[in-house]
Amino acid sequence: TQAYAAAVTVDKDGKVVKCTIDAMMSVFDFNEEEILTGPETVFKTKNELGDDYGMRKASPIGKEWNEQAAAFAEYCVGKTADQIRNIAVSDDGVATDKDLASSVTVPVSGYQNPVLMAIENAVELGAQASDTLGLGIVGTGEQTVVKEEDGIPATAVAYNHYCVVTLDADGKITSCIYDASQGKFKVEGGKITTDLKAEIKTKNQLGDDYGMRKASPIGKEWNEQADAFAKYVTGKTLSEVTGMSLKDNAPDVADLASTCTMHVTDMITALDKAAGTAK
Repeated sequence: TQAYAAAVTVDKDGKVVKCTIDAMMSVFDFNEEEILTGPETVFKTKNELGDDYGMRKASPIGKEWNEQAAAFAEYCVGKTADQIRNIAVSDDGVATDKDLASSVTVPVSGYQNPVLMAIENAVELGAQASDTLGLGIVGTGEQTVVKEEDGIPATAVAYNHYCVVTLDADGKITSCIYDASQGKFKVEGGKITTDLKAEIKTKNQLGDDYGMRKASPIGKEWNEQADAFAKYVTGKTLSEVTGMSLKDNAPDVADLASTCTMHVTDMITALDKAAGTAK
């Protein structure tokens, strides 16, 4: 499965100030009997893979995926959602704009759609134009069922956690947003029986439909707890967050006792990655 993500900051006029793009490609191997890629698997994003992703050789301009993504992100700076939405493309989806065509030769929708979604979902959280912006993605095979069990077919789960963060000159977090997605496909008789083209909603998009509220000891849904955790880390430094007290992978701090009691280890790792790429 592939999950594309973007982070933006926008000004009061709706123009993009900063933009960054990445994608997680979770590859699962399987045979007729089982899924060979287990729940302990940790995947790399395309930016993390860099040259190992292998697009450079096939690219007519000799550019790797991460270089083209960075070029598209830079192109978006100073533009509105409408301008980005209306980028001229050829029949096969490749940009025909001269400035863009020289640096991006893949179909632009993979970059364009997450950027537009990020602009649409942008909210005022306290970030300043001078802050750095980072995007972090943690991708694992967590919850993958490698073999059919009790009538439940072998199921691959591409479990991603996303974090967008802004940091000020002192390294303090000025804003933070979390999301997560679970891309699942079932394998029965050595064949994938899931529609791989079906849209996968993130946990924020699912809201109450995700169904954590009933199981939560504090009666909070995933998106509510993620929002509470994002608010908690705002104003702190990265080291304060990575060094926070945990118990059974959940926060062990009084400030979160009534608002976030779910596992946050992958969320902290995603924040660490986001801060590490912030610019």
